[in-house]
Amino acid sequence: MKKLFKVNNILLVAGGLLTLLSACNTSAPCHEKIREVPFTNIHFNDIFWAPRIEINRTVSIPSAFNQCEINGRFDNFAIAGGLTEGEHRGDFSFDDTDPYKVIEGASYSLAARYDPGLDQYLDSVIQIIASAQEADGYLTTCVTNKVERLSGWWGSSRWEKINSHELYNSGHMYESAVAHYLATGKRTFLDVAIKNADLISEVFGPGEGQKHVPSGHSIVEMALAKLYKVTGEKKYLDLARYFIDETGRGTDGHKLNAYSQDHMPILQQEEIVGHAVRAGYLYSGVADVASLTNDQEYFKALCRIWDNMAGKKLYITGGIGSRSQGEGFGPGYELHNHNAYCETCASIANVYWNYRMFLATGDAKYVDVLERALYNGVISGVSLVGDSFFYDNPLESMGQHSRQAWFGCACCPGNITRFMASVPGYMYAVQGKDIYVNLYVQGTAQVETSAGEIILEQVTKHPWEGNIKLIVNPAVKTEFTLKLRIPGWAQDAPVP
Repeated sequence: MKKLFKVNNILLVAGGLLTLLSACNTSAPCHEKIREVPFTNIHFNDIFWAPRIEINRTVSIPSAFNQCEINGRFDNFAIAGGLTEGEHRGDFSFDDTDPYKVIEGASYSLAARYDPGLDQYLDSVIQIIASAQEADGYLTTCVTNKVERLSGWWGSSRWEKINSHELYNSGHMYESAVAHYLATGKRTFLDVAIKNADLISEVFGPGEGQKHVPSGHSIVEMALAKLYKVTGEKKYLDLARYFIDETGRGTDGHKLNAYSQDHMPILQQEEIVGHAVRAGYLYSGVADVASLTNDQEYFKALCRIWDNMAGKKLYITGGIGSRSQGEGFGPGYELHNHNAYCETCASIANVYWNYRMFLATGDAKYVDVLERALYNGVISGVSLVGDSFFYDNPLESMGQHSRQAWFGCACCPGNITRFMASVPGYMYAVQGKDIYVNLYVQGTAQVETSAGEIILEQVTKHPWEGNIKLIVNPAVKTEFTLKLRIPGWAQDAPVP
């Protein structure tokens, strides 16, 4: 006989022995690791997210690939690889990341719903990207193509400038390559990433003759952590740790600056400052490394910085970064509406960071902020049609602010495509026999716990209505704990 439970407005139908708990309310790292439930095990069929994810698959991803083609992003790789001749296009040293992000999103989409045409297309563009890799593993097209008009970014030789974005390019490549490998089992892109990571492991580090600098624009830290998880190569985790340790130290004598959170060592930081996207990516990487190495001191620093962000610099939309100048943070409580910046990429970075903080602690407050950013600061960045995007997201406009199909600095469209395809992965998490229910979305999930496989089904019209029916079907009769997040906004506490 199935058991019925009523918890506030949540109806639970259980096929086995069930214990109900709210999410733990502690910021101390959990002893047993909380694991993500693969997004491919979770299938939405609701009226809010499922249509958006399908539009991302059928409109946003093809549109972004088309923009990469017509704006020369793939041509730049082909020129670097000697496949064609022509002039390098684009105004930024990090334009390589645009196709990387879209490939990542397409890979997530492919894993959730196989499309042979998309699979073949990815093979073709990855082949072009691979052609641009130099013999030792180096891959940044504007440097290989010796684009002098972009020398203000990269200088006159490899690794000359911290702000060259060479490591940022690598980071997005690793994330994309890992996603493609997990989705398809193919190593074509992963091998390119590994060859590049092996190179930067030789170039950067604490040893004699290596470059002693942080990453500049962070993302390579959490990307290296992903590469470590997939390959088991500890040197990638060590390199991620090195970039984090080197931040704010100025070992090579470069000028320290808050823009890249490089003004002081992370362990001494109290306030979130600088470029908002860089901050979110950096602290996501710190959370990854702290979790993988059980480093309590870095986690304490993250908690201090997070408290400053959530208490003084977080918009009601979950957006972060109040200033267009520097795309970053102002002083505490500088949260204007009309002049708000709230870059789409920054909201995505905020989700990444908060999810990692949750995985480390099981504390529901991090999912509260994640959810607020997810439903507001992130999805405002893409139209309902799916083919136009906001770069910044002010809370007030006189009508002059409109979405665009693409940008000269096109970081946000690609970021949206990769993020939207992965949204189901934020819904549940597992810790031994415990299942965390983080988000309330109609759909089904196959969750592997130490007590066996549990099939969960949510029936709800959330967010339009508040009633939620949760059907729990264990494969065999067993005992486990279901931890239901009670949202802060349901307790008159919209922000922590």
